[in-house]
Amino acid sequence: MKKPWKPVIATFFVAACAISVRAGGLNDLENFVRTVKTGKAEFTQVVTQPVREGQVARSRVSSGGFVFARPQRFRFDYRKPFEQTIVADGQTLWLYDVDLNQVTARKQAAALGSTPAALIASAPDLAALQADFTLSETPGQEGLEWVLAIPKSRDSGMQSVRVGFKAGELARLDILDSFGQRSVLSFSGFQRNLALDAALFQFKPPASADVVRQ
Repeated sequence: MKKPWKPVIATFFVAACAISVRAGGLNDLENFVRTVKTGKAEFTQVVTQPVREGQVARSRVSSGGFVFARPQRFRFDYRKPFEQTIVADGQTLWLYDVDLNQVTARKQAAALGSTPAALIASAPDLAALQADFTLSETPGQEGLEWVLAIPKSRDSGMQSVRVGFKAGELARLDILDSFGQRSVLSFSGFQRNLALDAALFQFKPPASADVVRQ
């Protein structure tokens, strides 16, 4: 049986900047998209369900590693509390749930569109981001500079994405989906413009896995 609201950010990872502003979060985002071609970091993700009347907010924490090579390739390896791998190879978006021994494959172009993945890892330039998001700066909080990205597509599955930078480095993603669920990813140990093995962005389903193509 599928574990409830298990963190899946395959469809959640894009942001954008369409306006050349020379201060604050928009400038940080512009520089990030323009100058960071590959990246690697550890992450912690906190997923919180919307609070309903008479209920207490419930959160779930997961952690793992993240790498990307712009454009169109990235990989998330969730290690705790459950193993899960998400790989975008440029053509296909693969999601492998180790516990279920199940692989879901989707055409990457259809899956990523207006998602947080385009924001920090997938989009090749600011013009591509501008096509999918309305961007604005928001007041600094928690020592970070923030950009608010509102998807232009009603089918994105998201209400908004906030991208936080600290001293020009990617620090946080705060994603609010269309159901009111909030996912906050905090990044640490970020390394930029590394020589990455192309094999990181290749995925072959295990022979015993159930493969679902969408």
